[in-house]
Amino acid sequence: MVDGAPRRPPPSIEPPLSADAASRRQARRAAHRRLEARAEEHRRSFLRMVSHELRTPLNSILGFSELISAEIYGPLGAPEYKEYANLIRDSGQKLLSLANQVLEIARLESGTADLITRREPLDHILDDVLDGLAEEIRARPAKVVVEDQGALPDVMADPKGVRTALAALLSNAIIHGGDGGEVRIKAWRENSEVLIDILDQGPGVDPRDIPRLLRPFEQGENALIRRGEGAGLGLPLAFMLCRGMGGGLVLTPRPEGGLCAAIRLPAPAQVGAPC
Repeated sequence: MVDGAPRRPPPSIEPPLSADAASRRQARRAAHRRLEARAEEHRRSFLRMVSHELRTPLNSILGFSELISAEIYGPLGAPEYKEYANLIRDSGQKLLSLANQVLEIARLESGTADLITRREPLDHILDDVLDGLAEEIRARPAKVVVEDQGALPDVMADPKGVRTALAALLSNAIIHGGDGGEVRIKAWRENSEVLIDILDQGPGVDPRDIPRLLRPFEQGENALIRRGEGAGLGLPLAFMLCRGMGGGLVLTPRPEGGLCAAIRLPAPAQVGAPC
């Protein structure tokens, strides 16, 4: 050793564990894993129970508020009553949507969701989704452009699951794309997959926030989360549904601003293709 050089402490070497100590450590780790698994199952069971129990009274709230709003049994008198009935109905619909999302996420996480894939025309899927979002599109107002509409490829997907996933992604793009913004949808077949891009013109998102956005119930100060209402379940639900149907979802900030939601789903087998 050179004179004056700092002395390095010898590396610490832990004595090897005895067989009994190693066995106890493994047992503690196994017990900890069992406790974590049990706690996770209790959490999922609680979410399923709460979601199920919420839907029954919400159906009554929605039904009776619609009866009052339509003045089925005669005029209400003051016009404010009809306005209040409409507010009750709208709030009930939001709560029902939230309960359904929580229940679906709990099913997907526990592996009990029944996703049955079949051949579905993407044109028909998007027609249904855009019809369901028509009021939201008018309220912004937003412009939704579907490239090559009428000639889009078919996909192999669960009929309800793919519509739920696309509705969540398009709603997110419409909300965060800004009033009067354009949302563009592209879809094409690439070998054994169909790729779908949903592009918005919003402020975008920090790439570091993307993993958090795909986890249920995650919230933050990012504009993508805070500009709209909701519990932050749309993106995680879409991610889990795409994965459950044998595909995937990737969120990528666009260089020119906005976000690209890139969906990947299985394509139907081509007639005459080699096995």
